[in-house]
Amino acid sequence: MEHDAYNPFTHAQKQFDHVATSLHLEEGMKDLLRSPMKEIHFSIPIKMDDGSTRVFKGFRMKHNEALGPAKGGIRFHPHESVDTVRALSMWMTWKCAVVGLPLGGGKGGVICDPQTLSLAEQERICRGYVRQIHTLFGPNTDVPAPDVMTNGQHMVWMLDEFETINQGHFPGMITGKPVNLGGSQGRTEATGYGVVYHLLALLAKKGLDIQNTRASIQGFGNVAQYAAELYSELGGKVVAVSCWNQKDQKSYTFRDLNGLNVAKLFEIKDAFGSLDIEKAKALGIEILPGEAWIEQDVEILIPAALENQITLESMAKMSNNVQIICEGANGPTAYEADAALFERGVTIIPDFLCNAGGVTCSYFEQVQGNTNFYWEKEEVLAKLQTFMNNAFENVYNVAKEKDINLRDAAYTIAITRVKEAVQARGWAS
Repeated sequence: MEHDAYNPFTHAQKQFDHVATSLHLEEGMKDLLRSPMKEIHFSIPIKMDDGSTRVFKGFRMKHNEALGPAKGGIRFHPHESVDTVRALSMWMTWKCAVVGLPLGGGKGGVICDPQTLSLAEQERICRGYVRQIHTLFGPNTDVPAPDVMTNGQHMVWMLDEFETINQGHFPGMITGKPVNLGGSQGRTEATGYGVVYHLLALLAKKGLDIQNTRASIQGFGNVAQYAAELYSELGGKVVAVSCWNQKDQKSYTFRDLNGLNVAKLFEIKDAFGSLDIEKAKALGIEILPGEAWIEQDVEILIPAALENQITLESMAKMSNNVQIICEGANGPTAYEADAALFERGVTIIPDFLCNAGGVTCSYFEQVQGNTNFYWEKEEVLAKLQTFMNNAFENVYNVAKEKDINLRDAAYTIAITRVKEAVQARGWAS
């Protein structure tokens, strides 16, 4: 499958339809749940530093709010698309539901490249975004967060604009903020750590010791970094990391068969998760082509960067030793590859379960902001591991009971929870 032919929304709908059929959902319920209930498209006119005006396209999707306020990040990306945001809002609904959070699914985006914009221009986009749709946002209605190429500073600008318009303080309106402005301890690590908490739970089921495992990771952004950090701290061996290089616009795989020193990788990365090639070579790290990450002789693959990376074609290059795939990214496994991997005996921890640590900690931040009482980091991470363990146990048990893979089991739980909330509200039968 060519990458440019991949449509994430079609992919998300295929996954939904597959499980919806097995659950015998009524047609009206299926129609309601397979598309966002609300879509907002708007223009953001921005005065650039050189005095010119540029108009940026923005989106906000609210897939379903039956379980609670919409929750989902806002991403800045030059190739952002409506269908990407639609798919991500849908996955957010299932992610919140499978973990048991009282939240619905939402997502936002702006077509822009922050790497080519000054901080002042980025701030104007953030404030312009909020001005366009501030009536949707709020601690009890729609709670955004950072996503691809956005960070805590962007969230603070958005919060400030929202509070200026509404003349008050509403720290629970947005999450992913710096700790000194109402953010939560542990939020930075939460998604990556959550990936490893799920991995630990699965390894226990398989009777495997993490210290006897090796992993190859795609990506070295926030999710991959902290997954690598905790995995290696617990005794796992990170053999390879693949990431995008900003300078020559290519991806490379950084490999050390004796195990990469993750702490050293932190020292040679930039703000976007790119690793410095020359500094890596000085550390004795091999530099391989970007796609080599999937070919490594490891037990665990952690795709934590891009969608549609594990396809029927790329599966052919995977080592027969691979037993587990932890989907740190959204939609990294092609729909057609799922069944083939299941047949091969590879266990996939699906994205909306595996990377749910981020939204879970965002929920913690929302709760703390709304109550104006904040927890210590140890308490946050302990609560996070409890949520992840409980969610994994529920999914694993359904998978065993129905003899289905973990993705179908996670969808079964999530869709059932949302369906029951929709029915209770009388939206559909």
